[in-house]
Amino acid sequence: MKKISFLASGRGSNFFAVAQAMQNGLIVAAPGLLITSNKEAGAIGLAQQIGFPVLPLSWKEENDRDGFEARAIDALDKAGTDLLVCAGYMKILSPAFVDHFKLRVINIHPSLLPSFPGIHSQKQALDYGVKVSGCTVHFVDSGVDTGPIILQRQVPVYTSDTEESLSNRILEQEHLALIEAVQLICDDRLSIRGRLVFIQA
Repeated sequence: MKKISFLASGRGSNFFAVAQAMQNGLIVAAPGLLITSNKEAGAIGLAQQIGFPVLPLSWKEENDRDGFEARAIDALDKAGTDLLVCAGYMKILSPAFVDHFKLRVINIHPSLLPSFPGIHSQKQALDYGVKVSGCTVHFVDSGVDTGPIILQRQVPVYTSDTEESLSNRILEQEHLALIEAVQLICDDRLSIRGRLVFIQA
């Protein structure tokens, strides 16, 4: 049984969706560790509610990225992490960190990549005038939202949409997509060739 750990920075809704799926048996996996990049993250309280191990860290207290990642790697390794899920993690991982967990880190992004990478993806989509947006689960590489795509879910974009309304509609699909991707990985149903991710029946 794989051990699933998480990185989060904010409210933690994606973390909570997957952790609950693990608790109710929809995802067959064991809890690893949740690490946050700040000690005020809402994800901390959610983890405590369900008894998920949590290590609140702070970039500033850990001397920014190098110190933070060194502590995170040590803690994740000690937790026996098989898969690391970036669930609303708002920092860029270093190439050294990504290499340490090569093809064992996934991320959820609120756009249909490769369109609108980086921050404020929903606003980018609205400003561009697209008719369809959505979310992407992908493996993390050394770029920004550039790793091989596992799966995507789409939502319509309405002329009445605001950044908030579009974000909320996409978030509903993020929860479903992330749960599905973690299920696939735990069931050993993914294979990768180059940039292509194949899902086995």
